[in-house]
Amino acid sequence: MDINFDNLVSAIFLMISAVFACVSYFWGSNYLLDKLLPSLNQTPTKAAKNIRLGNAIRPWLFLGPALLLLTVYLIYPVFDSFRRSLMDADSSEFVGWSNYQWMLGDTKFQEAAINNLLWLIVVPAAATFLGLIIAALTDRVWWGNIAKSLIFMPMAISFIGASIIWKFIYDFRDDGDQIGLLNAIVTALGFEPQPWIQLPFWNNFFLMAILIWIQTGFAMVILSAALRGISEETIEAAVIDGANELQVFFKIMIPQIWGTIAVVWTTITILVLKVFDIVLAMTNGQWNTEVLANLMYGWMFQGGGDFGRGAAIAVVIMLAVTPIMVWNIRNASAEMKGK
Repeated sequence: MDINFDNLVSAIFLMISAVFACVSYFWGSNYLLDKLLPSLNQTPTKAAKNIRLGNAIRPWLFLGPALLLLTVYLIYPVFDSFRRSLMDADSSEFVGWSNYQWMLGDTKFQEAAINNLLWLIVVPAAATFLGLIIAALTDRVWWGNIAKSLIFMPMAISFIGASIIWKFIYDFRDDGDQIGLLNAIVTALGFEPQPWIQLPFWNNFFLMAILIWIQTGFAMVILSAALRGISEETIEAAVIDGANELQVFFKIMIPQIWGTIAVVWTTITILVLKVFDIVLAMTNGQWNTEVLANLMYGWMFQGGGDFGRGAAIAVVIMLAVTPIMVWNIRNASAEMKGK
C-alpha cells in the first residue's frame, strides 16, 4: 500500500512540475521577448518594427519545444535507423547493403512479409466493412447509441490487454476441462477442442480477429459521422425516384462518403503495417505467425541483439508506411477543403 501511495505522490508531483515548467517557459520566453523588443518608450518607427518582429517570433516560442521533441524523437531516429541498417550487429563496422541482402534471402523475413500482406488484405477490409454496416444499422434504432458504445469499448483497451482477453478465448488444454470460451463451445457441441493459435495459416486469421475487434469501433464512429452528414434531400429524392434501401445505401450514400471510407481504410492499413503487440503477446511469431514489426523486435532485443538487421527491417516498415501516410494526409486535407 505504501508503494502505491508513493507512486501516486510521485505521479502527482511530476504532473505539477511539468505544468509549472510549461507555464514558466511560455511566460519567461514571452517576457524576455518583450524586453528584447520593447514597444513602449520607442519612436513610432522603432516600435512598429519591434511589434512586427515580435509577432513573427512569438509563434515559434510555442512551436519550438514541439519541433525540438519531434526532431529528437522522430526525425533523428529515422536517419539513425538508416545509418544502423548499414552497420554490423553492434553498429561498430560499416557493412553496406549486406543487411538488406540478408533480408531478401531470409525465410523468416519472407514469412513475415507474406503474413503482413495477408493482414493488409483482411484487417482493413473487414474492420471498415463491419464499421460501415454497424454505423448504418445503429442509426436506425433507438438503442443505437448504446450499441455503438459497446462496440467502441475495445478501443479503450490496449493491444496487450486485448490479446490477454482473446488468449483466454482461444485457450487450449491437452487434458482436463477446456477453459477457453471457443473450445468450451466446440466441446459442448460435441466436437474436439483445437489449439487455435497453433493451427498453421488459420492461426493468422484468429490473430487478425483481435485487431478487427478493436478497430471496428474506430471505423464505426468515423463512418457514422460521415453518414449523418449526408443531405436528407438527396436520400428523399432517391426514394421518390423509386430506389429501395439497398440502392440508396450503395448508390447514394456510399459514393458520398467514399473519401471518408478511404481515410479509415488507410488509417487502419498503417496500423496493420506496424502490428506488433498482438503477435508478441499471442504467439511471439511462432507457428508461422511472424510479422515484420515482431521480427524487427526479435533481431534488435532478443538473442543477443543485431541492431543492423533490426534497423534494416525498421527501414522497410517505414518505407511501406510512408506513401500510405502521405496519401492519407493529402486525402483528408482535400476532403476538409471540399467541405
